[in-house]
This record gives sequence, structure tokens and C-alpha cells, in this order.
Amino acid sequence: MADFKGKCHCGNTEWTATLQQDQQAHILCHCNTCKTLSGATYTLNQIIPAKALNITKGHDLGKYTYKGDSGKNVHCFYCRNCTSHVYHQQEALGPDSIVLRTGLLTEGIQKFQPGAEIFGKDRLGWEKAVAQTFAVMPPS
Repeated sequence: MADFKGKCHCGNTEWTATLQQDQQAHILCHCNTCKTLSGATYTLNQIIPAKALNITKGHDLGKYTYKGDSGKNVHCFYCRNCTSHVYHQQEALGPDSIVLRTGLLTEGIQKFQPGAEIFGKDRLGWEKAVAQTFAVMPPS
């Protein structure tokens, strides 16, 4: 277990995430929503317990909600100033889990390796697989 600090682009929001060893990896999400929200071909994420995230600065996060592929709401929490997404809470995962954006962890962005790829069905044709890939999500 280790603590990793993160911050948004403008520095108004900062946090610490406590991650178990098996959580110290990026899950690459290729879904079309992540592409649209980030402007990139995929996002870097990890599913962690909600209690493992501690917002230390900028507690007044913005919230954007959309319907996920499950038909349930996905709540996106972001810095109100620069709009960097800190984490998402997917109702399909239950109230105790969140999806942390590992690409915003100061040390994690470089240290973590890809652990899996999800929504591989939406991966762009020129992108090469870099980890075990699931068409949508791994089996429960």
C-alpha cells in the first residue's frame, strides 16, 4: 500500500490516493465517452475504494452526470477552474467504488504500467494493444 499525490492542471485541486500494490497500474479506457471528455484516444484510470481518495485542497468539485453503457448514471467530479477530471463515480460499481484518473497522479503517471485495457471495441484502428484487452469490461 502506498499514497500517491495528484493535482489538477491549475493546482486549485489536490488529493492523495492510497493504492494497494495491485492498484498501482493504469486501466486504459477506450470508450467513446472518455475520448470525448478528454480529447484523447483513451484515459488512464484505476478502480479504488471511495475511502482511499482524500481531497486535500479544492473540496468544491464540479459534477457532470451522464448515462453509462450500463444505463446507470456516471458522475464525473472535476476542478471547477480548469475542468481536470479527478474521479468518476459509476452507479454500476456501487457507492463504495470510484474510478480515479491515474494520469493526474504526480508519480503514478510515470511509474505505473498499463494493467488492462477496457472498451477495446472502441480502440482506434491504429492503436496497438499494450495490455490484456477486454471488448467492454472484464467479467465480474
